[in-house]
This record gives sequence, C-alpha cells and structure tokens, in this order.
Amino acid sequence: MKRLVLVSAFLALSAPVFAHGGDRGEAKATVAGKPVVIDYGRPSLSGRDMLGQAAVGKAWRMGANAATTLKTEADLSFGSATVPKGTYVLTATKLAEDKWQLNVATNDAEKKTVAQVALATSTLPASVEDFTIDLKVEKDNGELILSWGTTALKAAFTGK
Repeated sequence: MKRLVLVSAFLALSAPVFAHGGDRGEAKATVAGKPVVIDYGRPSLSGRDMLGQAAVGKAWRMGANAATTLKTEADLSFGSATVPKGTYVLTATKLAEDKWQLNVATNDAEKKTVAQVALATSTLPASVEDFTIDLKVEKDNGELILSWGTTALKAAFTGK
C-alpha cells in the first residue's frame, strides 16, 4: 500500500514536468578564465515553426517553463553593451521578420534592463528539433548561438 501511495505521489508531482517537456539545457564556457553558465528550457518544434510564429515586439523567454538565466563571473561586452558579472534573465524580442534582439535584465523583482544586443540571423543547413543555446569561446572572445528549426541567432562577445 505504501508503495502505491509513493508511486501515485511521484506521478502526480512529475506529471506537469512530463506534460510540458521539462528538459533543461545548460550552456557552459570559461571566458577570460571565469565560468559563464546559461540555464534554459528545451522545447521541441513538434512540426511547428515557433520562431516564425513569434510576435513582433513581444519578448520571448528563450525556452520553456522557468526563465532562461545567465550567470557570469566575467564581465561581458556585446559590442557597446556591457553585462557586469552577476546573474541575469535572458529574453529575445523579434523586431522584424528577420531581426532579433537579446535582452539582458536583472534577476530580481524589478527585471531592470541591463543590455539590449542585436542578434545576427542565419539559416542552418539542417533543422534543430530541440531549442539549443551554445557558447563558443576562445580565450576572451566568444559567440552566443541560439538554434531552433532552421534559424540561428548569434551575438559575438568578449569577456574580462
């Protein structure tokens, strides 16, 4: 009887995770000798064109379920936009059909905007089923890459 109660409790608590594709992803890199980690949800396309359906002017949380977060021990520069070391919430906004912006905000109740970064759009040679964030880094220079479907959104950065 206890086993049945435990199994039932487990299924009841985990059902929302399975129903919403609770997979989490983590992009990790060492930038300027310091750790940088992005934690995000990994929804699947399931035959949809999610980036194509995104509403112009509306922030997208870049994943599923919990917010996408950036934790960096390095100060990061995306062109003229600076992101000091700390923990942030990341979203992206579709500005036009092929124009996107990365939004970096404080990870507190205020969600104050720290930086807005233009994302370069490119077409991938093969479709990516599960939303993926990558950090490609070589010493102090890196690239943030968001891939989903046949679209890649990219931003170069440096760290110190």
